[in-house]
Amino acid sequence: MIKPQEKLTVKPGTMCYMSGNIQMDNNYLPENDRGVWQWIFGKSISITVFFNPGSDDGYVGIAAPFPGKILPMDLANFGGELLCQADAFLCSVNDVSVASTVDQRPRNIETGAEMILKQKLRGQGMAFLVGGGSVTQKILAPREVIAVDAACIVAMTTTINFQLKNPNQLRRAVFGGGNQLTASLTGPGVVFIQSLPFHQLSQRIASRSVAAPSLRDNPKFFIQIVMFFFVAYVMIVSSIILADV
Repeated sequence: MIKPQEKLTVKPGTMCYMSGNIQMDNNYLPENDRGVWQWIFGKSISITVFFNPGSDDGYVGIAAPFPGKILPMDLANFGGELLCQADAFLCSVNDVSVASTVDQRPRNIETGAEMILKQKLRGQGMAFLVGGGSVTQKILAPREVIAVDAACIVAMTTTINFQLKNPNQLRRAVFGGGNQLTASLTGPGVVFIQSLPFHQLSQRIASRSVAAPSLRDNPKFFIQIVMFFFVAYVMIVSSIILADV
């Protein structure tokens, strides 16, 4: 529901339906000083904004781009700032800015946080994120440490210290030998952890779709291939015999 004079900021391509009194516009992210480079490499540098200019309530239906759980976040409860993965942001209401920038926190966390958590949300409004599979909220006490697959981090507060457990993992992930990056998170703060990151889901779907079919999975497919070659063989042999006659 969008009240009069209220606006909804949405990730492009996630709107399903809306009422007739809602205006839609695509805006460039002014706070994104790396927008040109993102555009060159095929990333979206715009955001979709829905606005209700009238005196009656309106509505917009938003859907997650992949199966998962939608998480409502009141940024006022997280100090007005939250870091999240680029695929996690879905939409926000009113006073929330979305910056697709490198993490600006101290350099002692440069070994991975800016690579994993590429978006920063600021403001005092509501933001909605999406996590794949099931999502767990973990509240870390001061100096409490947990190890987690970095790809499973949906979002976290800026008070958490993020470090790769073994920086050599980054080399192995890029050049082979395993693609899991384990992060060490030190409290205080709040972190949201997903069980099925989007890239893992897409990789499994892609590997399944391009894998060679097996006889057990699709015996009819192989029968059709055998029949095709048999018919082709008969036609070739018949043409040779008729040519000799």
